[in-house]
Amino acid sequence: MLKNYFKIAVRNLWKYKTNSFISIMGLALGIGCLLLLATYVLHEVRYDRFQVNSDHIVRVNFFYQSGDSEPVHIAVTPTAVGPAFAREFAEIKEAVRIYPFSAGGPVAVKYNEALFNEKKVLFADASFFKIFPTQFIEGDQATALAQPNSVVIDETTARKYFGQESAIGKSVTMNENLRMQVTGVISDIPSYSHIKFNWLGSYSTLPRSKTEAFDSANDYTYLLLQPEAKIGTLQAKVDKFAAKNLNNPQDRSTKVKLDLEAFNRIHLYSNVSAGLEASGNYKYVYILSGVGLLILIIACINFINLVTARSAVRAREVGVRKVMGAARTQVFRQYLFECGLITLGAILVGLLIALLGFPIISNISGNALGFKIWPAVYVILLLFSLGIGVTLLSGLYPAAVLSRFEPIKVLKGKVLATKGGSGLRSSLVVFQFTTSILFIIGTIIANQQLQFIQNKNLGLNPSQIIVMDISSGISAGKLAAIKNDLLSHPIVKSVTASYDSPVNVQGGYTISASDKPQNFQLNITAIPVEKDFVQTLGMELVAGQNFSNTDILQATTDSAALRKFAFILNESAVKALGWTPETAIGKLVNMNGREGAVKAVARDFHFRSMHEKIGPIAIIPEYNYFGKVMVKIGANESAQAVELLKKSWKENFPMRPFEYHFLDQEFDDMYKAETRVSSILGLFSGITIFISCLGLFALIAFISEQRTKEIGVRKVLGASIASIVLLLSKDFVKLMLIAIAIAVPAAWYGMNKWLSDFAYQIKISPITFIYVGLGAIAIALFTISFQSIKAALMNPVESLKNE
Repeated sequence: MLKNYFKIAVRNLWKYKTNSFISIMGLALGIGCLLLLATYVLHEVRYDRFQVNSDHIVRVNFFYQSGDSEPVHIAVTPTAVGPAFAREFAEIKEAVRIYPFSAGGPVAVKYNEALFNEKKVLFADASFFKIFPTQFIEGDQATALAQPNSVVIDETTARKYFGQESAIGKSVTMNENLRMQVTGVISDIPSYSHIKFNWLGSYSTLPRSKTEAFDSANDYTYLLLQPEAKIGTLQAKVDKFAAKNLNNPQDRSTKVKLDLEAFNRIHLYSNVSAGLEASGNYKYVYILSGVGLLILIIACINFINLVTARSAVRAREVGVRKVMGAARTQVFRQYLFECGLITLGAILVGLLIALLGFPIISNISGNALGFKIWPAVYVILLLFSLGIGVTLLSGLYPAAVLSRFEPIKVLKGKVLATKGGSGLRSSLVVFQFTTSILFIIGTIIANQQLQFIQNKNLGLNPSQIIVMDISSGISAGKLAAIKNDLLSHPIVKSVTASYDSPVNVQGGYTISASDKPQNFQLNITAIPVEKDFVQTLGMELVAGQNFSNTDILQATTDSAALRKFAFILNESAVKALGWTPETAIGKLVNMNGREGAVKAVARDFHFRSMHEKIGPIAIIPEYNYFGKVMVKIGANESAQAVELLKKSWKENFPMRPFEYHFLDQEFDDMYKAETRVSSILGLFSGITIFISCLGLFALIAFISEQRTKEIGVRKVLGASIASIVLLLSKDFVKLMLIAIAIAVPAAWYGMNKWLSDFAYQIKISPITFIYVGLGAIAIALFTISFQSIKAALMNPVESLKNE
């Protein structure tokens, strides 16, 4: 029987080639899109879960707040936290501190003549591989980080530096003066790990390892708990520890807390700043999962409409088969088998679409995505489930419709659509276009928000500024020499330097003032800078004056007693301190031991993501360490400027490869997640519209077939082509209006929820909804016009000759 079913199915598929092609391609697009999005979602969901101890690992986060100032919640902790916790709490099996050595900029690594900038360099305690067991290709994980000046590298890095030679025992130089010996080679870290590195040095190499302190937070601390330990129970003990050791009972205005965060939840759910890697967002996982499923459902709806649209053509076949003795169940099974065959073809084509689409989705996401991240059993189960699910979802209704035709009626040509069937098909079209309109509105508003971010006045000007990262810092003398040399060229407008990125400042401090109570402290962000920082960044001073040479001399003097700092505060800091810009000038302040007076007040500028409101920040001329050198150049002079900087770099840093980027790129990088989701939504919105139009094409074909005789009679009675096109189109316009009425409020609510994650956001304009609605109607009418004009041009003799 199966052989007979197969023959009939193949014959029918070949007989109606165009219909079969559209059916298979529609389903294939839906399946291909689902596979692409499912791969992306799986990559996000699998984050860190490959670690064997992932269920028993927590990260320690640092929370502090002074007075009524904004609380600071960061992922870094003081050096003492890991060792102290391991000694104090029996629930902790192991603790590890991780120091992001390359956070300040790429690390120059030299081996013989090979010289590279490395951007993923971490240093960790010897316990690292006890908490995060890793497959070693060379070396022993038990001893790899036991000694100072030891380093473990990944397989790709080993091949890059040492080729096919063994890497064990090889010595490299980091940042010109730090000698490290390779003690292990591990398999490459998966892209779905938030702890990524190419180089992992022993923490005992660093001077910071010699002391345990609670006063400066720069390490990431991870704890491996005992199997029976409960995070909630341990958190209660940690709170008592913090109250005793970190909080001053005499100063209740300052709160310090250490909280534990489950390792598996960090990537998608953490709202803590300054993590080892920018976190994902569980909301986007839900959104893209829904998009994938909806596209597949829309594709199945198309298939249903395409099959039912041909039902009148195949009705005689059903009638003949029933007259010849075929039971309804046999007809039902035949058409369900045919649907299964189409689904199988669609899955094969869908796999090909997914394979071709992986490079595109990988480029958008920034990760190498493909079936390789799927466990083999998952792929088999997914494809099997798709085969069964899509066959049933898209095949049950058409098979039921075709198998219930009565042979006497269909052989007389009396196949009439039921009221219920017509209502269902209309509902399916409404669902398709409601979804499509939602996707389009979401994509447009997301793009509008991203454009708003890119075009908003930041309070500083990051354009035409070339940034060179120097992780080991640069001395004040060398910076002055480079600056004087560069400024002698007309294409260089200004040169400055800062501790870290001016569009993503992370330094956390507290500030007090002489006219405030003795226990008053305000949480404040601060950035140490070179004298011309404000000028180079194009910042506006609303009161006071910029730094002078005298300010620099006072701040950099060797005498601690004579050292004084000039402060430039932003408007938010001045407001938080209870001053006006004018009265703030000359006020004496103390920021973590740095004493001095307020020299100027800068207009508020965005020094972090626009997800956060602008908070208090201090700009100070501190020359101890500069991690970034910034050069302002003239417009359209990038190529010449880069060559000039490259020459200067080689003269001053012969042991470091030259690398550069533009400051506005750092700003754009803060919105990668939003840009990524917006790009994916835009891509799949287009596909959704295309699939929906296929469904609409199928439905107008169905309606045209059902009303063939009516159209013939109308034409005989003198109806014009335009009136017949209008007759066939008006019902679909009504369906589009219903879809718009449903989609608009849903899109307005959903996008307002999304925008609420931004402290600075656009206001959604009604014009957006109007344009999308008109565009959707235009696309629908364009799709309908082909089939409706064809029906209107049909010779009435052909449609009425059997009457």
